[in-house]
Amino acid sequence: MSIGTDAPHVKSPGTVGPEGTVEPEGTVGPEGTVRDAAVLDAAKASLLAVGVRRTTLTEVARRAGTSRMTLYRRWPDLRALVGEVMTREWGSIVTAAARLAERDPRGGELDGIVDEIVATVEAFRVNPVYRRILETDAEMLLPYLTERRGATQQMIVDLLAGQLGAAARAGTVRAGDPEALAVMVLLVVQSYVLSADALGGRVPTRTRDGELRRLLHTYPTTDHDPTGGRGLDPESDPAGEPGPGRLFENRSSAGRLA
Repeated sequence: MSIGTDAPHVKSPGTVGPEGTVEPEGTVGPEGTVRDAAVLDAAKASLLAVGVRRTTLTEVARRAGTSRMTLYRRWPDLRALVGEVMTREWGSIVTAAARLAERDPRGGELDGIVDEIVATVEAFRVNPVYRRILETDAEMLLPYLTERRGATQQMIVDLLAGQLGAAARAGTVRAGDPEALAVMVLLVVQSYVLSADALGGRVPTRTRDGELRRLLHTYPTTDHDPTGGRGLDPESDPAGEPGPGRLFENRSSAGRLA
């Protein structure tokens, strides 16, 4: 659903304000948000035109009608600037999803939540900036998959936790930790956004989307816990045998895993 970025929390789509926050269109905040928006627009245009690796601060400055030194005073390097472009793009998608959820008369119903998730997944999958980054420098996305939770990923967890918590209170979703449910849903849909085309093979897109809907309807409503409420103990099971965590520990002591 989302590939995160490190820029601070995004509030709503519009121009980019101080420290990466987003302000409504037409506002002018400290540090020249309108100027920043022009630079981000120029960086986006360059990304779409030539890809990440061939975009330069010099080219962005030319497109924005400013100097390269002005850009360096605001962004330390190109990756920081591209990261903020990503934050603005992803933040706009998530904010649109939040607004849709607020207007949905089915508030508290799982059907509405699933519809909004699937629509947001599709918005990410077809977003031109996301597609271009995936094509030209997919490694930029790796830290948000393996190392840390980005700002937009946090936005999605917060949004889903609120929706799933309300649905639990309405009785359409099982009781449980809403954030834990939200994180698992994000893990699933994020993988779908990234890998559906590569792994989908001969499965038609409509069929894949239908299976995603089935999964999203089933997981938050299934009460059965195959572990009997114990989860997966990383140390041992009731019989005293080493659990998965201990097994991996023993293997790594015999020979380090790459």
